[in-house]
Amino acid sequence: MTTTKVIDFTDEDGGRGYTFRGCEHGDVPVSVIVDRSRPGEGPALHRHPYEELWIVEGGEVTFTAGDKTLSGSPGTVDVVPAGEFHGFKNTGTVPLQVICIHTRARMETEWLEPRDQAG
Repeated sequence: MTTTKVIDFTDEDGGRGYTFRGCEHGDVPVSVIVDRSRPGEGPALHRHPYEELWIVEGGEVTFTAGDKTLSGSPGTVDVVPAGEFHGFKNTGTVPLQVICIHTRARMETEWLEPRDQAG
């Protein structure tokens, strides 16, 4: 039986991101990254064998998913299909805040190009 609890996120990148891995908390079936990329930064192209959901909480962002380029701002939600290469960049002038929801307890990432920042 699972019990309700409060879990602190772990700041893993000097104030630029927080990560919750479901596998570290009783195999909760989801993982979450709160990305706080600085202007011009963001994760390089990569993919997962599962869907990923992005929710923009603050700032301006350009998403790349497959052959599409999309703009996002607070309130934008985007779902990336499993296996599709994707990434994003902060195209604004203030720190970006994007919540990245991975639909698995354990994140799996294949990077297409060198990583600009942990993701």
